[in-house]
Amino acid sequence: MTKTIVPGRVIALEHKKIKLPNGYYVEMDVIKHLGAALIVPFLSRDKVILLRQYRPVIEKYLYELPAGTAEKDESNLQTAKRELMEETGYSAGKMTLIGHIYPVPGYSTEKIAIYKAEKLKPVKYHAEEDEVISLQTVNKATVRQMFKKGQLTDAKTICAFALCHWL
Repeated sequence: MTKTIVPGRVIALEHKKIKLPNGYYVEMDVIKHLGAALIVPFLSRDKVILLRQYRPVIEKYLYELPAGTAEKDESNLQTAKRELMEETGYSAGKMTLIGHIYPVPGYSTEKIAIYKAEKLKPVKYHAEEDEVISLQTVNKATVRQMFKKGQLTDAKTICAFALCHWL
């Protein structure tokens, strides 16, 4: 049994009755999500582009890798390519899928595809007005220091760096 409580373009809130593998039924509120992609943009073997992005929901700046939500009928790879250009002003000559994560499986269906982007080339782009982003180039040692100091707190970024063996 599923009842949509709040429909939305990117997410929807649903109330569901779900039968567990042990036969027990639970009622849950679930955020239905289109999915997302995250990109680790390598400028060289030891340098990546990291964003400092303002997140209005928590009213803070976070250090993050480029990422974004899929548009309807958009593949993970298409989302990754679009977000890389929109957030960094680069396109990639090579994109490699390195993993998937479920950031909040207790209440959301969101699944994030993580890509490694290489052979970057600058492209013309227009920053989106609703995003406040600055770019910085960092190496592995800097990423590790930021993590140890508690400056890297975005979960999807931490997972992506772990998949790249940078943490």
